[in-house]
Amino acid sequence: SHCGIHINAGPEIGVASTKAYTSQVISLVMFGLIMCEDSIAKQERRSEIIRGLKRLPDDIRTVLAKDNDCHNLAKELYEKKSLLVMGRGFNYATCLEGALKIKELTYMHSEGLLAGELKHGPLALVDSSMPVIMVLTRDSVHTKCMNALQQVTARDGRPILICEIGDTETMKFSSRCIQVPHTVDCLQGILTVIPMQLLSYHIAVLKGCNVDCPRNLAKSVTVE
Repeated sequence: SHCGIHINAGPEIGVASTKAYTSQVISLVMFGLIMCEDSIAKQERRSEIIRGLKRLPDDIRTVLAKDNDCHNLAKELYEKKSLLVMGRGFNYATCLEGALKIKELTYMHSEGLLAGELKHGPLALVDSSMPVIMVLTRDSVHTKCMNALQQVTARDGRPILICEIGDTETMKFSSRCIQVPHTVDCLQGILTVIPMQLLSYHIAVLKGCNVDCPRNLAKSVTVE
């Protein structure tokens, strides 16, 4: 390539990428901001995102302070065989990345699912013994995600929620919640993915897995 966007995050030592993923998301958002800087119609949205980026370091520190909560959840989950991670909108990427980290580090079967597709198969897996993590933030698809949450609890599911600080309405549906700060919707996934990364780490440690060098994986891969 004659042109690239460098994330400038420093070396990622572990095989399973964490800060590289986060930095790539931020780089894509910043690239989008550059592409729309001449659009008058998008100036308000652009300013909102820039303010969110400026708050991001403090927001991330707030989430990292939840590490003990993630450790306690890991103690409940590390002996399970499967795990479902559900969300919608911008948080769907969090579900895919979170499920991938669980697979890579813990060797536990996990799936990242669109909450809107529950009735197309995944709902058949839901019962009191199936761990379900749901990512629900106050964005444009919150109401639809709440419908999915109610579908899970109606099947005797016991979801673990990643939601926003102070969202008491959502937290009524579960006693196990990890709260993250509210930010602009396109940046919310940066905050909601961190609990999944921490959870993956703690589950792997409890299972005695090598966190830095998961089996059958390498930092650079050549495939055809």
